[in-house]
Parts: sequence; C-alpha cells; structure tokens
Amino acid sequence: MIEAALLVVFPCLVAFAGASDLFTMTIPNRVSLLLVAGFAVLAPAVGLAPAAVGFHVAAAGIALAVGITFFALGWMGGGDAKMMTAIALWFGLTPALGDFLLIASVYGAVLTLAVLYFRTIVLLPAFVYRAEWIARLHDGRNGIPYGIAIAVAALHVYPHSIWFRALL
Repeated sequence: MIEAALLVVFPCLVAFAGASDLFTMTIPNRVSLLLVAGFAVLAPAVGLAPAAVGFHVAAAGIALAVGITFFALGWMGGGDAKMMTAIALWFGLTPALGDFLLIASVYGAVLTLAVLYFRTIVLLPAFVYRAEWIARLHDGRNGIPYGIAIAVAALHVYPHSIWFRALL
C-alpha cells in the first residue's frame, strides 16, 4: 500500500498542478496542501527519522522564503511559490533538492523562451482563440505558467529522491 502511495501521490499532484497552471494560469491551494499532507502521512510510513523530517521542513522554510521574495518581486506567481515549497518539503535538504532547483531553472528558462516565441512570432487563426487557455497563453499581458516547468522538473528528479529508495 505504501509503495502504491509513493508511486501515485506526489507524481499525480505535481502533474495536476502543472496541467492546472497551463490551462488556467493558477495552481489551486489544495494541491500544495495535499502535497504537505501526503508528506506528513508518508514520511513516518517509510521510517523517516524525526531529524530527517526536520531537514525536510527546513528545506520547505527556505523555499517559502525564496518563493515569497520572488513573488514580491513579480518574478513568480503565488501558486508557483507554494508549489515549490511543498516540493521542497518532499525533497528535503538532499542532493535531489539541488537537482530539482537547477533543472526547474533550466526548464523555466526554456519555457519562458518558448512562450515568448509563441506570443510574438506565432500567428494563430481566429478559431483557435475559442480555446480560452490558448488565448490566455498567447496573450502577452499574462505571466508565464512556471508551474509547468516546476512540475516537469519535480517529476524528473523524483525517481532519484529518497522516496524511490524507500521502495527498494
């Protein structure tokens, strides 16, 4: 049962958050809350020591501080900051967190360039604008849905985290 939860909870919630950001430009608070709840249930279930849990909470605290700063500077949305915090809780102060942050930065840069290209170079036929999410993504007045890059990076790193070692 724990194995199934490890293979489903984090990946499904993170994928849902990325898809939600693509289609609505928002990441629901419940996704981040469910990630935190999933960690709270699964950490003791896999035998994570209290000190290790403390390091995971510290990672989340640092991510929250950085996320709030980025949000205040207008570099990131609030949902993105909360999602990064919840993901940092899962990865803790481990090499997986560093890998995640580096990969999310690279994917975020690629996503930014792709969206800017899409907005400035690609001309869309009028009927495509009926799909609200495409029109929203094409509109230069909207931000970049970084939740996509964050989600892909988290899914990229997750198999190399302590959670997969717990499966073995």
